[in-house]
Amino acid sequence: MKRILAVIAALAILFSFAACAAKQPAETGKKTLSVAMECGYAPYNWTQGNDANGAVPIADSNEFAYGYDVMMAKLIAEKLGYDLKIVKLDWDSLVMAVQSGTVDCVIAGQSITSERLEMVDFTTPYYYASIVALTKKDGVFAGAKGLSDLAGAKCTSQMNTVWYDVCLPQIEGADIQPAMESAPAMLTALEADRVNLIVTDAPTAMAACIAYPDMMTLDFTGQDDNFVVSEEEINIGISLKKGNTELLNAINGVLAELTVEDFERMMNEAISVQPLSA
Repeated sequence: MKRILAVIAALAILFSFAACAAKQPAETGKKTLSVAMECGYAPYNWTQGNDANGAVPIADSNEFAYGYDVMMAKLIAEKLGYDLKIVKLDWDSLVMAVQSGTVDCVIAGQSITSERLEMVDFTTPYYYASIVALTKKDGVFAGAKGLSDLAGAKCTSQMNTVWYDVCLPQIEGADIQPAMESAPAMLTALEADRVNLIVTDAPTAMAACIAYPDMMTLDFTGQDDNFVVSEEEINIGISLKKGNTELLNAINGVLAELTVEDFERMMNEAISVQPLSA
């Protein structure tokens, strides 16, 4: 009988410990902020093989993610007291991932367009990205001084972006090629001379010119002869599931503490350490 009572007492203690252990994460563990991005859109985000410069592990992968978006995600998670989880997804899957609740938010260089605002909510901008063109230094459009000088160009850009949908059609007589599935793909198309030029934003162009020294940026900012885009199309924001007001306000609170100089400093740092291959 004593042995039976001892066993019962021991089991009771074990069950007690198990119950406490099960409750512990909910009481003291941090919440996790899951953030989706392409991990292939330098300098906003890219994939690398180690944690150099503070890169973050990619979920369900042996690889790491870094770039401006990862720097921003790390800052937000730290300020809000969250653990951070980076989820690598294709560009076309990002909005659906937020809508379904698969991830908490997307930090991936997304423009805050009216079309996207119908599907997801956005924070205040965390970067302002002017629109430029990229071409080869020895290309026929290297001397272009304005948008009108790009007439007849064989061109492309990334699918489902303001670059492809809004900007390319503004080039007179443009030979618009099928949209590329990713930023590296459009850069490869230009490098391989499958097109004369691509349209992108200034940070992507700056990073590309480091990775591809034979490329150059055509920036017509401040001229009348330039791409016509609205403010919403060049303001970059963080998207969340509609109605997730608590997280939206929390992230906006973090962004409100940052200045334009902070954004530029972080972007310049990202560009300086980006991989030298697209």
